[in-house]
Amino acid sequence: MLRCLGVLRCLSLWCWGALLLAVVVGPGAASAQVSGRQTAAAPPTGKTGGQTPGQPPGQQPHAEAAPQLGIAAVVNDEVISVFDLVSRIRLVMLSSNIPDSPETRQRLAAQVLRSLIDEKLQLQEAKRQSVTASDQELNKALDQIEKQNNMKPGQLNEFLKSRGLDRGQLVDQMTASIVWAKLVKRQAAQSASISDDEIDEALKRVKEHAGEPQSRVAEIFLAVDNPAQDDQVRQVAERLTAQMKQGARFSAIARQFSQSATAAVGGDIGYVRPDQLAPELAKAVATLRPGELSPPIRTGGGYYLLLVLDRRTGGAGTGAQEPIFDIVQVVFPFPAQANEAAKRGALAEAEAVRGQAKDCDAMRKFSKEKASRLSSEGKLSASQIATEMRKVIETMPIGQVSQPIVQKNGVGVIMVCGKTAGSTGGISRDDVAETILRQRFDTLARRYLRDLRRTAYVDVRA
Repeated sequence: MLRCLGVLRCLSLWCWGALLLAVVVGPGAASAQVSGRQTAAAPPTGKTGGQTPGQPPGQQPHAEAAPQLGIAAVVNDEVISVFDLVSRIRLVMLSSNIPDSPETRQRLAAQVLRSLIDEKLQLQEAKRQSVTASDQELNKALDQIEKQNNMKPGQLNEFLKSRGLDRGQLVDQMTASIVWAKLVKRQAAQSASISDDEIDEALKRVKEHAGEPQSRVAEIFLAVDNPAQDDQVRQVAERLTAQMKQGARFSAIARQFSQSATAAVGGDIGYVRPDQLAPELAKAVATLRPGELSPPIRTGGGYYLLLVLDRRTGGAGTGAQEPIFDIVQVVFPFPAQANEAAKRGALAEAEAVRGQAKDCDAMRKFSKEKASRLSSEGKLSASQIATEMRKVIETMPIGQVSQPIVQKNGVGVIMVCGKTAGSTGGISRDDVAETILRQRFDTLARRYLRDLRRTAYVDVRA
């Protein structure tokens, strides 16, 4: 089944930036590798390039003590301060459910700095092209974050202030995402349209492979723009893998670091067949069980991290009509070889949710605050739901929590928030066209940013 998950609709409006940050207050923009000219240029007159005046040589300054004195990087003629870097690291840790420690900050610093460098390049290009993010677009993005986290208007500012977080970092990230989406859309408008032959060929492949098993996969992509960066990017991928194994949410990490367009939806690419993936990715997916995370996978363009969310038999999506379920699923995981104590602990947590969640808003809150990366919510057609789970959902009243469901990788509870009749089944020509267009957007965005990096003057100091 081909799905683009609404990414193109986000690109055409303001919501790409909002989606990138949608989990900033839950528990747990594309990052980049600097490939422009990097030099050890002398710091500007009167500055110390990150070392506090009067401090012994070689001793690092205390970032919180005098953050405005440190320069983390110079991008063309603009500065990224150590204060900017420290603030963004804290924002990333909060949004991704990563525990705050000196070691964690050190591991994240290089990748977060590259994200800030990319944003600076995007904002500079937007300025050159006279592309801006309006106050209305930014306000909509902030409103969307509050709604997705069950907050009242203005509560996001209070939350950031209570955590000592710089609101400007959130606004800067949203601004860069909004203007970058506009720039990519402008570039895409100049490319050739999708032909009927392309759509016909894609539909033909769908029919040929209709009976094959499908896996619902989420991705994180880290580009390697030149061979000299390979080891550095691989180490970043390994660090992110370690953080997720320690409890960081995959979707939040994808929103912050993935360089694929699917970052806007937490990396979720939907249900795919093996023939829809690159051979090395298809091979990895085939070996993973639902809930399992892959090690870093090297492809021609860079490194992928893959998470298999679900698996189903082929033939889905071919019916004439099917219902659409709006569901919230809260899952408490345990390892594949978990002992009975671990299983009982997960079962007890699921029972607690069942006793406390009285409506869908409460279930969503539990999903964001207490559950793992396996929890999810959204509207799914009957064919998109695993057979065993569908049997449970079809008989459930709306607004009622299910009995705990023991799965291979955890214990979960489900609430059906709504049920509507679906549209005609199968994959339409519009669905196929949108998927092809998403792939073009993705490729174009990567190439565009790569070219900006290659022509930029970047002096990394921190």
